[in-house]
Amino acid sequence: MTTIYDIAKRAGVSSATVSRVINEHRDVSEKTRQNVKSIMAELDFRPNATARGLATKSSQLIGVFLQDHLLTGLKHPFLQDVLSSFEVVAGEKGYDLLLFANYSAESMDNYEARARRRDVDGVLLFGISKTDPNVSAIIKSQIPCISIDMDLYGPRTGFLTSDNVGGAILAIDHFVENGHRDIAFFADIYNSKPGLDRLIGYQQAMNKHGLPYPSEWTLHSDFSEQGGYEAAQRLLSLEKLPSALFCASDTMALGAMEALSMAALVVGQDISIIGFDDIAILKYLRPGLTTIRQNREEIGRRAAQALFDMMDCAQSHPPILTIPTELVIRESVACLIPSSKPVTEISSNL
Repeated sequence: MTTIYDIAKRAGVSSATVSRVINEHRDVSEKTRQNVKSIMAELDFRPNATARGLATKSSQLIGVFLQDHLLTGLKHPFLQDVLSSFEVVAGEKGYDLLLFANYSAESMDNYEARARRRDVDGVLLFGISKTDPNVSAIIKSQIPCISIDMDLYGPRTGFLTSDNVGGAILAIDHFVENGHRDIAFFADIYNSKPGLDRLIGYQQAMNKHGLPYPSEWTLHSDFSEQGGYEAAQRLLSLEKLPSALFCASDTMALGAMEALSMAALVVGQDISIIGFDDIAILKYLRPGLTTIRQNREEIGRRAAQALFDMMDCAQSHPPILTIPTELVIRESVACLIPSSKPVTEISSNL
């Protein structure tokens, strides 16, 4: 088996120089670097990852801790897109992701111990509850850590989230601009930070416009289609229906649309809906769902960059980042404001 000593002898350099080439040190001339790499390729030499880690004091691994309330694994579109863009940045820096995926809080014991056991260089927390007792330990561990959608503070811990409050306000403003005053909200039963922030935004916007929001119009369920379907069934049992419904996620909205359709209500005519996320499947949906878009690729990219900044510099200030959201207008919101002319007449003159 070829060793770095064989490479060094063939290249006429020291084994330390070969090690510096392998680990991409900059204090090696380009001519020497290319010569060593050419010999490595010729002899089919593949550096041992463990040995490389010992030399660099780095495992080249990022630990990703997930908590999956809905048991969807990696199938959820938001999770997929965020992790995909995170992985691109990690890959460009020569890092791999080590996924700690679990389906119950009981199995997520001691994040710090598991991270240290695998010697990860940094940690991404995604979908973890702030009340999880293991979270405080990972914050105190001094392992660089970035959290998505959970506001964690620590000397080596930062977090990133979408502007969920602002996004919810955009949704309610759009309803009001189209003449809606009776607006219900499907909230997150797990009280996640995104869910709570969207509830806060809903309430702030309703207060801003001087609109009531009776408690029976705020229905809690999980973010799934089934959750939205069941919440819509509860809404349909009320004596008075709202004219509009804001859902804390697109998947909730999809389930709600199915339940409303089965009740012979036409979305975009009899009742209006706005979702949150702008998942890819919406482009195939009719009527098109108006929604609040989260920039999922930007979330993953910025989270990775922030984590690597902390890993590269122990004195770096942990980031607190908010990614803007935007309203995407499609066909699911009816305009209740009477037009000065009938729509057919306006259309005929275009």
